[in-house]
Amino acid sequence: MSHDSPPVRRLADWDHERLEAVAAEHGTPLYVVDLDRVAENYERFAAAFPDAHVMYAAKAHTGQAVLSKLLETGADIECAAWGELQRAIDAGADPNTLQYTAVNPPDRDLDRAVELAAEHPGLTITGGARDTFDRLEERGYDGRVAIRINPGIGTGHHEKVATGKDAKFGIPYDEVPEVAADVRERFDLVGLHAHAGSGVLHDDLDDHCRAIGKVADIGREVIADGAELDFVDFGGGFGVPYREDVEPLDMEIVGEKVREAVGDLDAQVKLEPGRYVVADAECILTEVNTVKETPAATVVGVDASLATLIRPAMFGSYHPIRNVTAPGREAEPVSVGGPCCTSADVFCTDRPLARPERTDLLAIGNAGAYGYELANQFHSQPRPAEVSFEGGETRVVRERETLADVTRMER
Repeated sequence: MSHDSPPVRRLADWDHERLEAVAAEHGTPLYVVDLDRVAENYERFAAAFPDAHVMYAAKAHTGQAVLSKLLETGADIECAAWGELQRAIDAGADPNTLQYTAVNPPDRDLDRAVELAAEHPGLTITGGARDTFDRLEERGYDGRVAIRINPGIGTGHHEKVATGKDAKFGIPYDEVPEVAADVRERFDLVGLHAHAGSGVLHDDLDDHCRAIGKVADIGREVIADGAELDFVDFGGGFGVPYREDVEPLDMEIVGEKVREAVGDLDAQVKLEPGRYVVADAECILTEVNTVKETPAATVVGVDASLATLIRPAMFGSYHPIRNVTAPGREAEPVSVGGPCCTSADVFCTDRPLARPERTDLLAIGNAGAYGYELANQFHSQPRPAEVSFEGGETRVVRERETLADVTRMER
């Protein structure tokens, strides 16, 4: 890892000339992912937890280029759905190293996971409901399993990602010892798993560590009852500051606090960063097509939309925006929105920005986590291309869709 690698990359840190060049060559809207930054982020996180097994939570960004880079860097992959398992394998992962942590998995997904485990017995399947373990047994499965715990504490940037207190996720905390005793009779119980939430920064860290401490306590109890656990997985959730005035996590402090919360534990500690690894490694480039002065606001229309990046509409998320063409132009408050016919298609409202003009190139930052993953085809918009930076090389890692791609499956 480069010692010059900052703990968070801001839009001003990107090479603007290079961004303008790829936008001119490949069009907009365009996702741009810096694979070297992905590796730096993973290595920085892993260095803060030298005794832990650090996996990458694939759901944050399943692009083949990203997964391949992380595998090359030494990461293992945690998957929350069957499709992610297959994408990790396609990127070069050994199925024996994968962990499958599904929520309410459909029958077809469980069928495929059981088939995969029959050929690769190192695969671990995590269940978050008693029913899931019954369904696995019905399929003749008796291999490696982990139990997902609901610690009753949710943390993170939004209630929709505070999974640690949502009944949808995991076995209720008080029921875990009983469930563990039952699961041990039927499967090879190798681990416990929990995930408290997403986007955790310093203000959330104490609550997050309380959840970690509860999971560690139940791990000790299950081990005392006779279970021989390979690992206790405390999930991910470590955040990246999207707002320019918020300080990034000091990973040395985070490492100390997490180790203190875990305490002595006769099992391998696992952690699963996702957002931390990819969020600031990607931005979206979009072109201004309309500037409209109204009594209420100056409205700047761009060719990206909520189909390109849905997080502001779905979560009310803040994403930094920068005028790449003219960052030094005088700033004024503007509202930036896309071409979708809904008031939700807005990236910012009355935000000071170097005044955009038609054909200017804007960059939307911190788009690597759940950006392309949640891209969609609303208004029959083809999804954008994605290009990567790696060393001095630029390449297309995802082709731009066409309207024919949007309608290809229709009859």
